[in-house]
Amino acid sequence: MNVKKLVIEFVTVFTVALVVTAIVTFLWNIIGHGASTIDWETSFRFAIVFGIILTWAKSRETKEK
Repeated sequence: MNVKKLVIEFVTVFTVALVVTAIVTFLWNIIGHGASTIDWETSFRFAIVFGIILTWAKSRETKEK
């Protein structure tokens, strides 16, 4: 994979992970605590980790083929 494809893959995974984690923390706080807040620290942390790991796994998968 070239650098452009890696960046596009990372941004896509990062965005999806950020949105999903933000929605989950928002719903968790509403249901569990009665407060409508989003835990942005956790959302960005998960987005960065998943972005790196899943992009790396995808690049290794395509390299083997």
